[in-house]
Amino acid sequence: MTKTLRACLSLWLVAVAPAYAQEPPRLVLQLTVDAFRGDLPTRYFENLGEGGLKYLLENGVHYLDAHHCHANTETVVGHATLATGATPAVHGMIGNIWFDRTLDRVVYNVEDSTAPLLGDGAGVNDDIEIDPTQAAAGTDGRSPRAMLVTTLSDELNASTAGAAKVFGVSIKDRGAITMAGQSGKAFWFSKAANRFVTSSYYYDKYPDWVSVWNDASPSASFEGTSWELMHPKETYLFGDRDNQPWETDVAGFGITFPHRYSSTQNGFDPLENPYFTTFLTLSPAGDDLTAQFAKRLIDAEDIGQDAVTDYLAISFSSMDYVNHVFGPSSLEAEDTIYRLDQTLMNLFAFIDERIGLENVLIVLSADHGTTDAPGYLESVGIQTGLVAPDTWDPTEQIVRLKERFGITGKLLEGYNHPYLNIAPEVLARRDIDLPTLESAIAEELLSFPDVAFAVPSTAIEANLLPDTDIMRLIRNNYHPTRSGNIYVVFKPGWFIADFDGLSVTSTHGSPWRGDTHVPIIFAGSNLKPQRVARRVCTTALASTLSALLSTARPNGASGEVLQEVLD
Repeated sequence: MTKTLRACLSLWLVAVAPAYAQEPPRLVLQLTVDAFRGDLPTRYFENLGEGGLKYLLENGVHYLDAHHCHANTETVVGHATLATGATPAVHGMIGNIWFDRTLDRVVYNVEDSTAPLLGDGAGVNDDIEIDPTQAAAGTDGRSPRAMLVTTLSDELNASTAGAAKVFGVSIKDRGAITMAGQSGKAFWFSKAANRFVTSSYYYDKYPDWVSVWNDASPSASFEGTSWELMHPKETYLFGDRDNQPWETDVAGFGITFPHRYSSTQNGFDPLENPYFTTFLTLSPAGDDLTAQFAKRLIDAEDIGQDAVTDYLAISFSSMDYVNHVFGPSSLEAEDTIYRLDQTLMNLFAFIDERIGLENVLIVLSADHGTTDAPGYLESVGIQTGLVAPDTWDPTEQIVRLKERFGITGKLLEGYNHPYLNIAPEVLARRDIDLPTLESAIAEELLSFPDVAFAVPSTAIEANLLPDTDIMRLIRNNYHPTRSGNIYVVFKPGWFIADFDGLSVTSTHGSPWRGDTHVPIIFAGSNLKPQRVARRVCTTALASTLSALLSTARPNGASGEVLQEVLD
């Protein structure tokens, strides 16, 4: 849109504003904190500073019992749900990876061979990449094309004739791409290149300000330094738990403070310090870099400078990495929250100076919660265990099924969380009735000590599931062309031993409360502070924003409008 047309639209919006309850915000700032379980903001409230998380908690509408109402609580699933107001059954992002039967391989959620990354060396470096889902991608290209419906940001863009400026920023590609939608712009951090990058889906070349920012190498400030505790150790809830044996030492980063980013002043050196950028992302430094980039974007793109509402989504990824490596009940995870609080305090102060917080609507939530590490649960007397689905095919129960159905080779092709897939050669056999086979597998899986539910996809298609809480979540996760054959739910406290090729301390992805429970907070734009105890679904977030901004709802949105925010 031309600057002249944008200016005209701004004048029109100002003219009609008195007809509405309040003037629309200049900026919607949608914050997603990866793996920020719903109880964590209040658990650490007394140790928070002023002006960050406390600003939201004391001045916002805080939903204490908000949940993702789908079963697979993984990163892309939650982000897409927050962005679209739809369930995975509708938006299509059923998992971080899924088996594509047309390609006959596992695919990564935002991979796109038609949208190559801009710049050389920005793709995934398999030698040092610790995110196992990235290895599933058949290409380094990235885009939102796999998302099947529009986002709130798309509808905002459409309602302003393209005048709204829409951006998504994150360490993770899937965290930025899903929130920016089909019509916005997305940037994410490349560990291989030590830069924030994008793809040809969004730009033909990098904006000058991005190139200048990247060339200045902001990560250099961490070279030769360590992740130190922000406060004296004795003030921390987990101050006496800095050396927990179940924590994971990734490439020498260690399991006790201080955690060294690099051994020399030459931080980003693929030969001497190949894990430097990896260490940044699995510490609060990743959130700090994300916020720095977002601030530069706000200035360079003139965000929030007129009456047309702009949209900026920032997804902070560090907490998820920290939880996976150290566990959510760890000194590292606690310090990450305090440092995120400081990062938000500085970000809000910056936005207040540039735009005025009174002109900004801030929304904070999480893509999923988190479950405590098996080692931690055992230490406090809670039953737990490890699961290895890839070892199930030769078990007595599955061998018995092979004999029953006349199968001489593999019956189970593999497990791509949360789905168990039947081998393609078995699916191709016309003498085997698929609903019968899936039901037989599910019945046998229920005899395993670690399996709570096993749900055949054909039973979902036939609408045969009982109307229970867990079954509704599983049904909301089902997509006919992307879901596997059997949805497997492990018992509470049971975890996958080998998470797509990576051994981790803790993980998420279950339909149990710890993984579904997230905060939802609306703050700013003259909202009255409230604490709301009723249970709500995260699909309500996009619908509520649409109502506040007077846009059409995203075309797959099913969530309610949260009336407390509108009152």
